[in-house]
Amino acid sequence: MRRRRFLGLGAAVMGAGALGAFTLPAAARLLAEGLPGRLLDSAVELPQPFQVPLPVPQVLRPVRTDGTTDHYEITQQVARLEILPGLRTEMWTYGGSYPGPTVAVRSGRQAVVRHRNELPVPSVVHLHGGHTPAESDGYPIDLILPAATGHPSGAGPAPGTSRAAHPAGAVGASDRSGRTGTAGMAGMPGTAGMPGMPFGRTTDGDRTYTYPGRQRAATLWYHDHRMGFTGPGIWRGLAGFHLVLDDEDDALPLPRGDRDLPLMLADRSFAEDGSFLYPAVDSALAVPGVTDEYMNGVLGDVILVNGAPWPRLEVDRARYRLRLLNASNARLYRLELDPQPAGGDALVQIAGDGGLLEAPVAHDAVEIAPAERFEIVVDFARFAPGTSVRLVNRFGSERTAEVMRFDVSSRTVTDDSTVPERLCSLERLDPELAVTTRRFGFRRSRSSGWTINNQGYEPGRAVANPALGSTEIWRFFTDVHHPVHLHLDHFQVLSRNGAAPGPYDAGWKDTVDLRPAESVEVLVRFTDYPGTYMLHCHNLEHEDMAMMADFVVE
Repeated sequence: MRRRRFLGLGAAVMGAGALGAFTLPAAARLLAEGLPGRLLDSAVELPQPFQVPLPVPQVLRPVRTDGTTDHYEITQQVARLEILPGLRTEMWTYGGSYPGPTVAVRSGRQAVVRHRNELPVPSVVHLHGGHTPAESDGYPIDLILPAATGHPSGAGPAPGTSRAAHPAGAVGASDRSGRTGTAGMAGMPGTAGMPGMPFGRTTDGDRTYTYPGRQRAATLWYHDHRMGFTGPGIWRGLAGFHLVLDDEDDALPLPRGDRDLPLMLADRSFAEDGSFLYPAVDSALAVPGVTDEYMNGVLGDVILVNGAPWPRLEVDRARYRLRLLNASNARLYRLELDPQPAGGDALVQIAGDGGLLEAPVAHDAVEIAPAERFEIVVDFARFAPGTSVRLVNRFGSERTAEVMRFDVSSRTVTDDSTVPERLCSLERLDPELAVTTRRFGFRRSRSSGWTINNQGYEPGRAVANPALGSTEIWRFFTDVHHPVHLHLDHFQVLSRNGAAPGPYDAGWKDTVDLRPAESVEVLVRFTDYPGTYMLHCHNLEHEDMAMMADFVVE
């Protein structure tokens, strides 16, 4: 949508009050007007849905192990993959596949992952949801320079040059004032001379990330996090699952093996030759940002699940554990099964971003914002043999209303899984122990683009300095939709608009969806690792256009 109309929409939605005050279908109508993003139509004829089998990402084997550590190696490389039937799409990949290979690790064991960059551009790897030391967190200007070419013109420092010697290095800014010729980029200034900035983390060709494994079982994911270019990096394929496993989860009688499925949801748009369409202001990706009409987010018209368009999967009449990840740049989904089983409550949530819930929560639908994860159990024995069950998106329309299809088999199988009434003993943070309350406003500024507390992002400028070991209340408030992501530690949602948390806020989370004009309070305890971390919107076009902030744990 055009900038003027977008700004007017923010005021109109805020005047309407919080979305929580509405009920469906009134809320659905509001969302239809207020959801972020603009649709980018494909130029190619799109395939019919449910023709392609669901692929499952390969699990990466460690190259070596010892008493405490598993070592992995991943090469970031260009690959031409068949995404749409009969066409090849050039992609940036982890290990030559999309999604990248799944890294599955045990809680309590250290994982060391060496990434080699054979892409034509710099990269940064962030383990989303990882409880990670700062030097391995994927700070957005901790670049891995391309191994073969050094560094392309305009995108950053030459090999061997520190950030201090090339202040605009990771941004690819067109001048030192931060002006880039694209809406919203005025908040991305140069980075020279900022006190306390840990310069010198740029590496040539490869980088090793260390993940100590001091966290419970959870569905995490790893993705590109390069400053100003996270949107095009993930759009082109730089995303993969990272699963943490532990004894507590293993002891539960939940579905396992082939009935434990990671499902990465992403929307994309395609040119006539099968290549990706993306409205970057600079096709060479030397200058960050998208064209003005897409500044509120890019929506594709093809829904991919594990890299396949509208796939199908034959399932047994048994329970399945579905690990849902929204890896879209800006699209929100409201996921339902169609038809619903008799009695409803088709989607039984057992875990969220940070692992198991204390008790299962039954839903008819799950609303999932970019970067959120929901682990749900679906019992396909509730459907008659031969039933085709679609997973649909009620926030979509036409082709984007379809996600995938499950075809229920008629064969007889054994299913000894169940969902216990109690899943775990969940620690609850005490708001009385909070040492302070901080406020963070996520807004669109006429002068500074997408902002946090009316400031566009500037590396090294901290908006908070929490003490290691302390608990704080962070209050997020917003104009329009912003999925807010916090690095380092998971948090617990304390309230929405001063009332109880919402139906999708249970358990430990690292990303929370702020709806138009909402205020959400979260409790977070800063543990284990001091250093500089990130708070940002996970609408990737918002993030790339300055809706980020540093905080420093001391």
